Amino acid sequence: MEFNVMDFGAQADGQTDDSRAFRVAWKKACGSQGRTTIVVPKGTYLVGPGHLKATSDLSKYESGGGWFEFAWIDGLILTGGGTFDGQGAKAWPHNSCHKDSRCKLLPTNLKFIGMNRTIVHHITSVNSKFFHIALVNCKDFRGRKIYIEAPRTSPNTDGIHLERCSGVHISSSIIGTGDDCISIGQGSSQVTVNNITCGPGHGISVGSLGRYPNEQDVKGLVVRDCKMIETSNGIRIKTWPNSPGRSKATNLTFENIVMDNVRNPIIINQEYCPRQSCSSQAPSMVKLTDIRFKNITGTTLSDVAVRLSCSKGVPCQDIYLEDVHLNLSTGDARPVSSCENVIAKYIGT
Repeated sequence: MEFNVMDFGAQADGQTDDSRAFRVAWKKACGSQGRTTIVVPKGTYLVGPGHLKATSDLSKYESGGGWFEFAWIDGLILTGGGTFDGQGAKAWPHNSCHKDSRCKLLPTNLKFIGMNRTIVHHITSVNSKFFHIALVNCKDFRGRKIYIEAPRTSPNTDGIHLERCSGVHISSSIIGTGDDCISIGQGSSQVTVNNITCGPGHGISVGSLGRYPNEQDVKGLVVRDCKMIETSNGIRIKTWPNSPGRSKATNLTFENIVMDNVRNPIIINQEYCPRQSCSSQAPSMVKLTDIRFKNITGTTLSDVAVRLSCSKGVPCQDIYLEDVHLNLSTGDARPVSSCENVIAKYIGT
C-alpha cells in the first residue's frame, strides 16, 4: 500500500512547511497492515526536525532492504537535524549472520541505491537493526555532520557502508557502534574520509573483500585526520581466503590518525573468516598494493600494534609505514609489529 505525501497536503515548493503532510502520511503507513511505502514525488520539501522511530515488527521489512530507501535520484539533499531511530534492541537477538551465511538480513536505517550528487548533512541515526547507512552504486555523495550511535555489543551495525561507489566524501562526523564505523566495500573508488571520531566500534575498514565472484577493485581511498577511541581495530584491511575471483585494493592512504587505547591499531588480515568455518587452505587472491600508513600515533592495548598478515598467494606489495609511533596503554615496553608475506618499508618509524 502506498501513501503519497502530496495527498496529505504537501506543496513541495521549498517554502511551505510540509511537516504535517509527512506526519499524517507516516501515521497512516504505520497504522496499516502489511508492507507500506511512503511516496515522496520529486520536489523540495521543507520539514522541521523530528524523531522518527522504526517499527520493531520484522515482518514489515524485506530481507536486506532499507527502513528508509532512496533510489535513482539525482541531487537529493537530506538535512535538518532529525533522528532516525531503528529501535534495534528487539531485533538484534534475531540476527544470526555471525553463524549462518544464509541468514535473513535485517533492515538498514538509511539505504541509498544508484544515487547521483547526494548530500546528507546534520542527521542522526541510532540503534539501527543492521547497517545505519548503506550506499550502493552511488556517485558523488557528500556526508557531513552525521551522528551515529549504537551499543558496542550490537551486531552488524556498521555506521556507514559503501559498495560500488565513486566520488564519496564523508567528513566531520561522530560514529559509535557495534561494528565498523565506516566500511569500504568492493568496487569503490575516489573515496575521502576525514575528521571522523570513531568509537566504540571496529574502526575504519576496507572490506571484507574477495568473498564473491566478479568483485571490482578498490582504489583511490584517503582516510585522514581521524581519531579512534577504544575500538577493537583502528585501520583494517580484510580479505577472505579462497577467493572465487581476482581483484585488488590499491592506492590507499591512511594519515594523521590518532589511536586512543585501540586493540589493533593497524591490521591487514587476508585470512578473514568471522564464522570460523573456512575449511579451505587456499589463500586470498585479492592483491593489496600501494598502501601508505602515515603519521599514526597514540596508544594500543595489544603488544602487536602493527599486524600485516598478507596472502601467500599474492603477497602485499609497496606497503609504506611512515612516522608510526604507538605506545602501549600500560606504559610498559614498546609494542612490536608482525609481518607475513610482505616486505614493508619503514620511514621515520
